Amino acid sequence: MRNEVIITCAVTGDDRKVTKSPYCAVTPSEIAESALAATDAGAAIVHIHVRDPLTGDFSMETRHYREVMQRIREKNTSVIINLTCGMGGYIQVDLDGNILPAGKGTDFVSQERRMRHLIELVNEGTYVPEICTIDCGSLNFGEGNRAYVSTPEYIRQGLKICRELGVKPELEVFDTGNLWFCMQMFKEGLVDEPMMLQLCTTIPYGMPANIGLLASLVSTIPPSAQWASFGIGRMQMPMVAQSVLLGGHVRVGLEDNLYLSKGVYASNAQLVERARSIIESLGASIASPDKARDHLKLAPR
Repeated sequence: MRNEVIITCAVTGDDRKVTKSPYCAVTPSEIAESALAATDAGAAIVHIHVRDPLTGDFSMETRHYREVMQRIREKNTSVIINLTCGMGGYIQVDLDGNILPAGKGTDFVSQERRMRHLIELVNEGTYVPEICTIDCGSLNFGEGNRAYVSTPEYIRQGLKICRELGVKPELEVFDTGNLWFCMQMFKEGLVDEPMMLQLCTTIPYGMPANIGLLASLVSTIPPSAQWASFGIGRMQMPMVAQSVLLGGHVRVGLEDNLYLSKGVYASNAQLVERARSIIESLGASIASPDKARDHLKLAPR
């Protein structure tokens, strides 16, 4: 079991369904305030997506990321900021084999375009995130004819961009083959120690939230790696306990789960508080942002 646990809060995500929650942050100001509240509750890392302030749909605009980071840093200089680089990977097809255009479910772009906001912010040098996510494989996301595509060479390119920018990649693992590929990237020297992994469970149709499967995956991870796992919906808090018992860190937040209990909407801060309670009930403690930097070998602020 891990004695000191990093809590990541995934603040808003990209799914339109999240907007049905009264706590869903949409504008940069709302996203920053929700992230700050989660930090006050015990999150050492906040994972940031942004949305179009007018429509609530996901956005890839650098200006929204910049404003979120600015608002967070004006009030908190210690929390670790982790920006998504996973947008721009969806392909929607029809039953005749045609790829549908943008606006009908497809948003597929190059790996560099998926990371443009990160590249621009690092080059500007004022609001620089310490971590970004790289999705490490392709996946059917639920029913229908939509898939998320992240090819081996896309991933390699993403990791090279991370290294050039000096930003640590958090490797998102949605299925067993994704972890296999992460190990290959580690072997190729594209990932620095400690490798940072997020084991993403219960997303149809990736990995189920199965404790035997999770334990099997964890047994293959190098001892030097820092890993976390999460479940979506009602499996969010059970996965907190399972992660801690297996030696991992945890992730909670509205990106993955809207409810504190059946029919009761939760804020990000409440989800972090619930996770903290589970962690401390198991006899572990939560890591501060500075302690999290030590675990992840990030430069001190």
